Amino acid sequence: MTNKRVAVLSGDGIGPEVTHAAVAVCRAALDEQSVEWIETPFGNQAYLEQGSAFPEESVQLCDEVDAVLLGAVGGPEELPPDVPRPEKGLLSLRRQLSAYANLRPVKPHPALFDTSPLRAERLEGVDILFVRELTGGIYFGAKERTEDSATDTCVYTVGEVERVVRKACELAMGRKKKVTSVDKKNVLETSRLWSAVTERVVRDEFPEIELESLLVDAMAMHLLSRARDFDVVVTENMFGDILTDEASMLAGSMGMLPSAALGEGTRGLYEPIHGSAPDIAGQGIANPYAAILSGAMLLRLSLGMEKVASRIEAAVDRAVTDSIRTPDLGGSETTSSTTDAVIARLD
Repeated sequence: MTNKRVAVLSGDGIGPEVTHAAVAVCRAALDEQSVEWIETPFGNQAYLEQGSAFPEESVQLCDEVDAVLLGAVGGPEELPPDVPRPEKGLLSLRRQLSAYANLRPVKPHPALFDTSPLRAERLEGVDILFVRELTGGIYFGAKERTEDSATDTCVYTVGEVERVVRKACELAMGRKKKVTSVDKKNVLETSRLWSAVTERVVRDEFPEIELESLLVDAMAMHLLSRARDFDVVVTENMFGDILTDEASMLAGSMGMLPSAALGEGTRGLYEPIHGSAPDIAGQGIANPYAAILSGAMLLRLSLGMEKVASRIEAAVDRAVTDSIRTPDLGGSETTSSTTDAVIARLD
């Protein structure tokens, strides 16, 4: 069979630890199926070594591969004020891949209900898919800073909203056919555009979909009080970033949530939603579950390997059920022992 190629951008902090865990599990699950995993520099460490957070060799590789697996970006080092932050490399990567739809599933595992600050009865039946717009909004708008002021511009076009809402609706059609759109239309003009476009797309193209519209502050409250009511949640870039971090508390830890960023084709960017956690980097205690599950999403969505992805997800489910927990989940397992436990449960 033709080799599939995956760029591995381990990045910074705990990124290399969890990314190597994900690759190890994917390799073990693939058996004889051939996938080439190619390491390439990216992030804060790449800047310190090469003067760029997204070196040209990595840019070229990401253009050529079938998918990209990312660890995390950002380090403890203080960079000079005139140096672009390493996160800018991540924004460039998302834009380069045209990965405008960020899929973040949140489905708390019953064995981890005790790790969430919420009562178990609020977690039962929760199964949410967040669809976050990823290449527009305030993160990509014009920026300016003077000695006494700063400006970040938030811009959305009709086309940007249409395509991410369509993606959310298409996904909802295979689930419970309910979409919750989150904005701040009582204050922001971009949100008024977002709301109007969303209502039109659902009305004209997806009449089977039940559409709910919530302000972002209300959503922050309802996400903790009635999480099981939500199916697919679609929102703009910054709101999606914040709300999915909040939603990680439903799952007990940010170390449990994977993500996929997709465009119009099959090539995508896959990464755990957590950051580089430099405070625990190198200690061997980082939770690899989110990275492993991101690898499973990569195999399913970009490489078309549904059975292999399902094997990995089932193995993670068994490991969690068997109380294989890293410190963030109240356990004492290491990154390595957790990875080994998942591999041992692949069959």
